[in-house]
Order: sequence, then structure tokens, then C-alpha cells
Amino acid sequence: MTDNQNQPRDYDAVLGGQSPPPVDGVVLGGIEGVKRSLSNPVIEVRIAALSEALKYGDAGLDILIQALQDKSRLVQRFAYRLLKQKVEPQVKQALQAYKSWNLEERFNQYQGYQGCYVPQFANRQVVEFDANVGIFEPVNNAYALRFEYDTYENLPSKLSRLLQEPNAEKLEALVFGLWAETSQTDSSSIVQALVDAKQRLTNLKAIFIGDLTSEDSEISWIQQSDISPILQAYPKLEILQIRGGDGLQFSPPIRHNHLKALIVETEGLSRDTVAQICQMNLPALEHLELWFGSEDYGGDCWVEDLNQIIFAEKFPNLVYLGLRNSQFTDELINPIVSSPIINSLSILDLSMGTLTDVGAEELLNSQAINNLDILNISENFLSQEMIDKFSGFDARILANNQKAEDEDSYIDGRYCSVSE
Repeated sequence: MTDNQNQPRDYDAVLGGQSPPPVDGVVLGGIEGVKRSLSNPVIEVRIAALSEALKYGDAGLDILIQALQDKSRLVQRFAYRLLKQKVEPQVKQALQAYKSWNLEERFNQYQGYQGCYVPQFANRQVVEFDANVGIFEPVNNAYALRFEYDTYENLPSKLSRLLQEPNAEKLEALVFGLWAETSQTDSSSIVQALVDAKQRLTNLKAIFIGDLTSEDSEISWIQQSDISPILQAYPKLEILQIRGGDGLQFSPPIRHNHLKALIVETEGLSRDTVAQICQMNLPALEHLELWFGSEDYGGDCWVEDLNQIIFAEKFPNLVYLGLRNSQFTDELINPIVSSPIINSLSILDLSMGTLTDVGAEELLNSQAINNLDILNISENFLSQEMIDKFSGFDARILANNQKAEDEDSYIDGRYCSVSE
């Protein structure tokens, strides 16, 4: 179904249609046969066994609950759909505990060009750090630090004050805004300050560098630097979000065992930066989000630069793939729908780009899209007629805020949402 709400409802990341199991998926041997079938390496056999499990009362429900941990996300989601119809207490408890990886704030519209700072980061409320108040909720809040114009205090200095707080070692999420008086100063000073603070910030799990509005700096003016030292200094880090592509690097290639989400928001993402991302060894990565931006601002990345992500299963545990803010969204469709990656994703996010009815038609013709839980095609160039065609899909479709073509912008009047 299509939906005009920006924020998915609870559990929407595991919703789908009521597609039946394979017609030839007969399971024999009673409850023991069902259990044996669930160890079969063929996904279709395991899905058929889940439907059979419904015949065996509480014992069958226990099997379905266990299937929520199956290594295949298709099996997990099928089990979820069957359990969602049940009212037994053990089922409700299991569904409450089960939730696929989902940074819910990523479905909101981009905050920066709307003139406000992010209200949420890493599923936490963002709170401006005030030394007079201190750190009162180190786990459930993300504390933001920004350059102070009245005192001209830069962020390394402000971070030093934060580290003096009694609860500093309990902090799990930090947001960094403008780090110096001008955005023409690159982020290396805050990167180094974070590296120096690693012995104090021992529980840090989420970092966002670059929460700037257009009043602070246009996104194309933000000067980033080599971010890899942060990954080396914080082995427990789970979420890393960077805004601004100028000067951004991830080098040398490193391994990080716990990073679950990498978000790179740019006005122009270079192919060199993409190549560096692909060289990283991130076995736990579940959420990869890249904003490609405009070629006028250094965005020289193209479809073939993403082959390692789309075809080589570089990040095999991805749940969410965001190829956003692109000038080549139509050209992305064929590689995605013809790649095995579409069978393992829960969420495909193509928002803020240049998708037309031509590219959307190719999506419609791919049955693999039904394997998704959410398809985000908001802020593109789709007609209402085309959006209506998606209503028959099992996946939930987000298609808000379609753009009108601009004769003064990009080829054929199409443009990505964020370029300056």
C-alpha cells in the first residue's frame, strides 16, 4: 500500500503481504517433520514448514517464534506475518521483542535544508549540551555540541568540558555541529579530539559529525577529513553519520567488527570515497546510506562504482540500502532488481533522487520488490498514476513529496534534492 506518512509505524519494517508458501511445499511427518524441514538449507522449504507449524497449537507457535531468529530474513518476515495474526501472550511478548534494524529517523525528510538541526539521532532525542545543566541522561539522549559565537568556543574545547562531567563515560551518542567559526576549517580537529577522548568515552556507540543547517553552512561548504581514526579509536561504535563530502576520506582500509550503520550525506560523493568505503571490512553492517549529490559539486560517482555493494555482496548483512539524493536513480534500477541483494534487503531507499515513471515501471515489473518490507521512493519525479500502480505490492511504499521538473536544472529538468 502507498502511504503519505514520513514516519513508519512501529514494526512496519517487518510488515509484508500474505503471500502463500510454495504450492509444492508439502511438509510430512507431523511436528517432527516440521522441525526437520526448518533445518533445510532451501528457504522455500523452511517457509512451507512455518505454515504447517500452525496446525500444532502451542508447539507450533514456539516453532514460529524461534523462526524469528532464522538466518534468512525472508523466513523471519514470513514467521512474523503468521504470528501477527495470533493473540496468545507468548506471541505478543515475542513480537514486542522482535524488531529488525531500523533507524526510524532516517525516513524523515532531510532536516538541514529545512533550517533546523536533527531532533533525533540513533533513535535518541538530541539534547544541546549545556555545562550548567550537565549530562542527566547519558544513555537515552544524544548530546549535541556546537561552536558558540558568543564565546567563540570551538568544539575541541567544548568536548573537553563535556569530558569533565561525572556521567561522561556513560555517554552513548554524540552529535557535532559547526566545529569552528567557519566551515572552511576541516573536521580533522574534532576527529583528533574524539581520538584523544577514547579512554573517557568508553561506551560511545553513535557519532554524527556535521549537523549543520544552511545558516551555519551550505552542505557543499562543509569541509570533512579522514574519518577512519574514529573507527579505529572506538571499536564499540555502531552508528557513524557524516554530513558533507568535500575532503571526506576513509583510509587506510580497516576492519570494524561492530559498526551497524554508516550514513554519508553529501552534496557530491566522489567515486574515490565510495571505493574507500567498499574497501572497509564491516561484517556487522546492516544499514548503508549514501547520498550521491550533484556532479557540479564533485559527485562523479556512477552506477559501476557501486558494483561491489550491489553485486559482490560486500556487506552481506545489509537490511537497509539507501542510494539517495542521486542524479542517476533510473540507471540504478536494473542492477538492483537483477542482483541477489534485493532478496536479502528489508528496506530499499531511493528517495530524494531523479526516479521517473520509466525507472518505476522497471521496479513494478520486478517481482523481487515484493521481498522488501519498505520501498522509499519519496522526493522523486513520479506521476500520481505511477504511484497508484504500486498499491498492489506487498511492500509498504513511501512516495511522498514528488518534485516537478525544472528546466534550469540537470538533464531533462530533473535534479537531486540536496546539492548546495
